[in-house]
Amino acid sequence: MLEAASLSALAGIRHGFFTRAGGVSGGLYASLNGGIGSNDSPAHVAENRARMAAALGVGADRLLTAYQIHSPNAVVAEAPWAPDARPRADAVVTRVPGLAVGVTTADCGPVLLADPRAGVVGAAHAGWRGALAGVLEAAIAAMEGLGAARARMLAALGPMIRQRNYEVGADLVAQFRAADAGSARFFVPAPRAGRSLFDLAGYAADRLARAGIGRIEDLGRCTYAEAETFFSYRRATHRGEADYGRHVSAIALVAE
Repeated sequence: MLEAASLSALAGIRHGFFTRAGGVSGGLYASLNGGIGSNDSPAHVAENRARMAAALGVGADRLLTAYQIHSPNAVVAEAPWAPDARPRADAVVTRVPGLAVGVTTADCGPVLLADPRAGVVGAAHAGWRGALAGVLEAAIAAMEGLGAARARMLAALGPMIRQRNYEVGADLVAQFRAADAGSARFFVPAPRAGRSLFDLAGYAADRLARAGIGRIEDLGRCTYAEAETFFSYRRATHRGEADYGRHVSAIALVAE
């Protein structure tokens, strides 16, 4: 797994941006596929997630991800939930030691947040829809509801599709400009006429900064470009593959 230096320096908090390496899945899912919604063997996914939980220092049933719907919805985790009882949301926060909260991604942006003084952590799934709708701000607000303060929060952006590989159409550019004229700076012309390249990481970091998060770290890794290391929905689509694996990025409060 990859780690953000800023979060690794915090006592009592463990986190990880897991790559595709280190699991038991095969084929398109090789090897650390954490996607409950994928067509991979459920037993393989369960074993992969158990390995991730162990790396985070929590029990296998205490690595929690939501049923993601590209929304601005954030939920509070207070106890484990079953895989078939996942809340429909795109951010999960907690103040309960021994619970790891996370998100699954395969090009969208995973964002991990922490207020070490308050003992509150969170994870957000920031694809373009969720980021535009306010999922990062919703995660911050949910953490504040548990006693955190945004002035103390740290945020880390994990592997996601990067601008040089993220070609979008004019309709998406128009949606962003209609919502926020300043967002135009996150788009540059693509080689193909009428298309643009979108800086998802830059946009997410800007939303975090505007929300009052002063310490933001970006790992700078590209899921699309680094096929040996990461899964990618867009790369799988371009290759005509039937499905794709999902990464898990998670954070937990643990006893040191």
